Amino acid sequence: MLDERRLAILVESAKYDVSCSSSGSKRQNTVGGLGNACFGGICHSFSPDGRCISLLKILLSNNCIYNCEYCLNRRSNSIPRATATPDEICALVTEFYKRNYIEGLFLSSAVVKTPDYTMELLFETVKKLRTEYHFNGYVHLKGIPGADRLLIERAGFFADRISFNIERPSETSLKLLAPQKNKDAIIAPMKMLALDKYYDTQLKRRKDFLPAGQTTQMVVGASPESDAHILKLTEYMYQNYKLKRVYYSSYVPTNFETSLLPYEQVPLIREHRLYQADWLLRFYGFTADEITGNDGNLSLEYDPKCAWAIRNLGLFPVEVNTASPEMLLRVPGIGVKSAYRIIQARKYAKLDFADLKRLRVVLKRAVHFITCKGKFIGNKNEYDIQNVMIAAETAENAEQLSMFGAESSKISALTGEL
Repeated sequence: MLDERRLAILVESAKYDVSCSSSGSKRQNTVGGLGNACFGGICHSFSPDGRCISLLKILLSNNCIYNCEYCLNRRSNSIPRATATPDEICALVTEFYKRNYIEGLFLSSAVVKTPDYTMELLFETVKKLRTEYHFNGYVHLKGIPGADRLLIERAGFFADRISFNIERPSETSLKLLAPQKNKDAIIAPMKMLALDKYYDTQLKRRKDFLPAGQTTQMVVGASPESDAHILKLTEYMYQNYKLKRVYYSSYVPTNFETSLLPYEQVPLIREHRLYQADWLLRFYGFTADEITGNDGNLSLEYDPKCAWAIRNLGLFPVEVNTASPEMLLRVPGIGVKSAYRIIQARKYAKLDFADLKRLRVVLKRAVHFITCKGKFIGNKNEYDIQNVMIAAETAENAEQLSMFGAESSKISALTGEL
């Protein structure tokens, strides 16, 4: 059994990987099995800055042969090292599950000996967990770039999700900060997992292979790439690799012995803005070029949807009762659900501002960009609108980075509506 000292080391070493959302799997329990990864089977909890911590997040080993400058587990770092066996991980997961400590597993590893050796250990772990320990709960496996593609493919039949973290937004930064890694080794398995042979005729992922798909993660701020560069890369990966999510992790200093990395942590608000922009890419019909504008970086003062609307005031105001669904989605304060409600409600009567409030439109943002029955009650001056948006974001009760603040903050954080 894994002792407490090694457990503490391996859990601590895994804390900087944020790409561990557990939604989207439909793996069901079997007779006599443990756990269930259906939609209601994972109990999510969140840290104050929004990270999902519902899974047991652990490394198989933190004894890495690589020396990535930004990584806590780099070879040159003087930290306690530990390695677990596949059986120890399996026993830990099942015992924690029985005690209701966890609902699933996020398993990763530093590169031990070689990528193939490490990936084989990870594959053996998830296979044993399914076939010998009969665990049917959610399993997210962090793939090892450079490992044999057959090992990765075989692991895909036992894991619910696999992620290959792209780490750096550019190949130049990757070579500078992680010279033992290369872009092709990371991209190749992502391309493989997106092949049509893993999908049925309706382009839905086969139930027996990665039912929750694949994700990736980028560390933000450790290198000088702009938000525009990051979002263009994100957009490309969504379009070409069938990714479920791209995760962003603000750089946290773990190495003060090099001049290649900043000495201060990147503000979490930048990470937050990238997640908001990511939501606009996936659900609101925006492109990366539209979101970032000409300066290349997202505004830290207000969200990217407001920033786009202010830059394009010539397109506003729009009449709520006649605007297209696509245009409604571009109005700050109108999310996907409220846009749908507006479209349904206006079939029966013309809507006014009181109606919009009942439909849960955030009027303090929306009034500057809409009319109701031809009536406009917002500001027309760009600078006045900017000040209103900034004041709303910095108000005493506005808690952007907490999922446990005011009720409106919870709704925004959980649904992504802007």
